[in-house]
Amino acid sequence: MLIVMEYCGAGSVSDIMRLRRKTLDEFEISAILKDTLLGLFYLHGMKKIHRDIKAGNILLNMDGNAKLADFGVAGQITDTMAKRNTVIGTPFWMAPELIQEVGYDMKADIWSLGITAIEMAEGRPPHAEIHPMRAIFMIPTKPPPTLKVPQDWSPSFLDLISKCLVKNPEERTTAKCLLEHEFIKSAKGAKVLREMIANAQDVAAQYLLQEA
Repeated sequence: MLIVMEYCGAGSVSDIMRLRRKTLDEFEISAILKDTLLGLFYLHGMKKIHRDIKAGNILLNMDGNAKLADFGVAGQITDTMAKRNTVIGTPFWMAPELIQEVGYDMKADIWSLGITAIEMAEGRPPHAEIHPMRAIFMIPTKPPPTLKVPQDWSPSFLDLISKCLVKNPEERTTAKCLLEHEFIKSAKGAKVLREMIANAQDVAAQYLLQEA
């Protein structure tokens, strides 16, 4: 059996941040989130949960499109299983209900997306400075994380993050609603990401020249 997959030659979003040694701006973040949400909207429509959304699992092709990848821990919701209970994912991005083992559904991905938005803006997810096992205890008990310097960001970006990071999953937004959010609808498209990728490639080329 052969599995043919699209080649994403620009690497992951975390690769881009590491190469450029800087975080992303709102134009880049909105373009990446829009493409990711389109993938989540389709995935959640099939009642599937990704369960490991983070910058390292969002790949970029050379056309400037972001693709949600790594479905190795994805789960299926069925008519007889409305919620999942298995604790799977990467600690810093995990939703509170997933950690608490009270049952979770597609809304867990929305929390992880909000954490990923912070990761792209600040370079690391919240609680990254502490041990992952300690973070697992903090996420369900502490207030939802926010950007460290909120005045540096637009109200629409702050609002999107706050809608993703609602601790009660019943009150948390959906991929469909987020696609209609002002921050996502204002996304500039693939051109922004192509420029970001080109910049990262220039940086990589400079590294190679320095080492030659």
